[in-house]
Amino acid sequence: MTIHAEPCWTGQEIRQQPQMWQETLHNLRAQQTETDNFLQPLLALPGLRVILTGAGSSAFIGDTLAPILSRTLQVPVMSVSTTDIVSDPAGYLPANGPLLLVSFARSGSSPESIAALELADSRNAHCHHLLITCNPQGELYRSYRPRPRVLALPLPEKTCDRGFAMTSSMSSMMLACLLAFHRIDAQAVQALSQSTASLLETQSDFTRSPLQRRGIKQVIWLGSGALQGIAHESALKLLELTAGQIAAFHESPVGFRHGPKSLVNAATQVIVLISNDPYTRRYDLDLLTELRRDRVAAQVVALAGAKAAEIEQGEHLYLPEAETFSDSQLAFGFLVMAQTYALASAFDFGMTPDNPSPEGRVNRVVQGINIYPWNDGQQN
Repeated sequence: MTIHAEPCWTGQEIRQQPQMWQETLHNLRAQQTETDNFLQPLLALPGLRVILTGAGSSAFIGDTLAPILSRTLQVPVMSVSTTDIVSDPAGYLPANGPLLLVSFARSGSSPESIAALELADSRNAHCHHLLITCNPQGELYRSYRPRPRVLALPLPEKTCDRGFAMTSSMSSMMLACLLAFHRIDAQAVQALSQSTASLLETQSDFTRSPLQRRGIKQVIWLGSGALQGIAHESALKLLELTAGQIAAFHESPVGFRHGPKSLVNAATQVIVLISNDPYTRRYDLDLLTELRRDRVAAQVVALAGAKAAEIEQGEHLYLPEAETFSDSQLAFGFLVMAQTYALASAFDFGMTPDNPSPEGRVNRVVQGINIYPWNDGQQN
């Protein structure tokens, strides 16, 4: 693989992802016995509920993984952001029965990260914690790792992105969770890494993306199932790195018809993430065909792994060597496509991607959140 010099941390951190996935695989293999000893007895408990949590991009990891884990773990799996847990603990945290809270944190220093865990412990005496973090120096890891009913999985140091936007941190934490629950194996990680490395090789620099088109004022990302979480993250990346110069939205292809489709106009780009699941894929292709037939959007683009005649009726990009990928593998490749698009758009607007908000309205580690004491007996 050719190494390209990048103009910013964000570019380097996007490009390093195939390597970070290999290192994350190595880390999780080394901790697999400890992880299995922690998780397997929990997964056997009657009535166990699993909540995936984080804030911002870390929350979208949960949105992506909840449908994948729900299919196979045979226990209820929900994605609830730490921001929702902190503002309404009783609305989201079960008071009774075994609970596993899986927390994702790049820095582990956001104010609500610790607060969400403490609220879960005060609300549920049977709460266990799986912490997946890129920063073993962060407050989350240091304060919670020694406690009972906690397993902390620190990731390779380079996954703790220095840039403003989460890129390799998000994808590596997502992979670590799949590995911890045995939802992806080494062979699939290798195939994914090779596919994404091939994709990145096609872009010798990140100042341009094949998804860019002049005159676009809003971008709508659509994805079904696990890919809806990636659609949400893709919209956030574009919004973050352009500091709102491009309006970005997300929805599911089926849900898009229920009102959000009214957003589409002549300055809109719609990007449809096409599932490889044979059943789900039919819904994605139906909407793709419909949007192209409408001829309202400036551009309708399909991102896909497996080929189809409907995809090739208009503009499209295929993830390399992804014809047989599961949607969990596609999620990583589509995520990288979205990251490179957002970065190129930032350069196009003259932004500084590592700090797109120099005036401090938004920050790499969120600021300005007051954490208030909560009484479990309080009623709304």
